[in-house]
Amino acid sequence: MPFMRAEDAISGKLGKAFATINGEVHEMLYLKNIEATAEKNKVEVPVLGRTGTQHKAGGWSGTGTATVYYATSKFRELMLEYIKTGKDTYFDILIENDDPTSNIGQQTTILKGVNLDSVIMAKLDVESETLDEDISFTYNDVDITNKFRDM
Repeated sequence: MPFMRAEDAISGKLGKAFATINGEVHEMLYLKNIEATAEKNKVEVPVLGRTGTQHKAGGWSGTGTATVYYATSKFRELMLEYIKTGKDTYFDILIENDDPTSNIGQQTTILKGVNLDSVIMAKLDVESETLDEDISFTYNDVDITNKFRDM
């Protein structure tokens, strides 16, 4: 009987992320974690002759969160541009899982049309050794350009 080998579990520390903003590629060295979720929007469908309600997918939405070290002004600059001019920025994030110990290879995911929900504009904390910030976002499309191999 086949089973998963421990060395094929992907390390969360081994990978890279890049943001392409206004045509410029920025390696996200300040990233602590990122997670993007695609959720189906379902509608209820009552059916004659059934006591239960059925469900049908009626679209999807993409949301995400990231925690970054408070070591870049890039996201504050994007939010400030929106605050001052009303010009909103949409960008892409490429996330690469690449653990060389694993036999399943790497996976590359591109989140497209990323748009920031909230950004910390200023922060101090006398009890923190290092400052970080949580950023929430939405995205409009996603591609997986490189997939893990089946075990």
